[in-house]
Amino acid sequence: MARMFAGFLIVLTLAACETRGRVIIVPDATKTAGTETVFVGSTRGMDPETGVEFGYQRSPSTRYARLDVAIPPDRVPGEIHWTAPNRQPDLNTDFVATNKVVYSGSADFRSDLATALAREKRDQREVVLFVHGFNNTFAEGAYRLAQLGHDLDLNGVLVNYAWPSRGHPLGYAYDRDSALFARDGLEDLLDEVIAAGAERVLIVSHSLGSALVMETLRQIAIGGNDRVRKRIGGVVLISPDIDVDVFRAQAARIGKLPEPFLIFTSKKDRILALSARLTGQRDRLGNLTDVEEIANLDVTLLDTTAFSQGVGHFNPGNSPALLVLLSRITDVDTALAAGRTGRPGLLPGVALTVQNATQIVLSPVTGLQP
Repeated sequence: MARMFAGFLIVLTLAACETRGRVIIVPDATKTAGTETVFVGSTRGMDPETGVEFGYQRSPSTRYARLDVAIPPDRVPGEIHWTAPNRQPDLNTDFVATNKVVYSGSADFRSDLATALAREKRDQREVVLFVHGFNNTFAEGAYRLAQLGHDLDLNGVLVNYAWPSRGHPLGYAYDRDSALFARDGLEDLLDEVIAAGAERVLIVSHSLGSALVMETLRQIAIGGNDRVRKRIGGVVLISPDIDVDVFRAQAARIGKLPEPFLIFTSKKDRILALSARLTGQRDRLGNLTDVEEIANLDVTLLDTTAFSQGVGHFNPGNSPALLVLLSRITDVDTALAAGRTGRPGLLPGVALTVQNATQIVLSPVTGLQP
């Protein structure tokens, strides 16, 4: 109990001095930076205290927006820097937006998204849909997707689902309830994305957002929404904050899981370790120690423990080497098919060790740069 209390004190101290992401519009940022367009569906309502348009309040209807995000030039892959309160942004280092559009309704959103998708060739009209995790503001989720889109040089159109996280380290209970609340909004967004012409949707989620994704996939299966289900071309769960038994039950009800279905884990994930203790458990899906617990499911676990730094809760998005892996994720299947275990040359800076049909252990290669 004393250790858990100490953990809460550490979290509270970090929260007091942490600079948070917020939407700052600087049209001239295009002069110093490249931009990534992020379409947004959100069930966040207006914050009555601050007047923030997409705050932490829960909205019963899904609203739609678009952000053009400037990627600052003075940064390393995986890095995001926020502008401190009461300071002007440094356009060389800070993430800002060059433009923000809030759509009057779903039809206008769908029309703009359809235009973006039509720029891609047929059979290549893909959407990467990102679902942020616990303790995220509206800006942080959108900017994170822009960062991933830029650093991974992703093809396709970027879409962010901004569910109503409290955006506070001590708002865990609120966020867990919000993840359940937000299921219909995510399904609504998937419907809109496919109606706009997306031929394939890759879903990428982080932390508690992975629980939301699994619940929504379960809901889609139960509701028989085959129009959406057939277009989901893969799922990537990063540090999923999900009870392992619950994940197994969700997977069983979903039936055939999307392919590929990848889970990035770390045994040094301090956030998930705290989450497990709060729920009275040994671990969560994202820091799973016994892979046999899900060995009968058609999923692939990628153990990123060797790349953990700090709290270790977003290794694939923060590590330059793992970012390269994410951008070439089909090569993981190649490694499995060819039985190439422990070979450092398949992906720059990363050695893959295929432990079994379910688990791959990732290790940094000393002296190699991605």
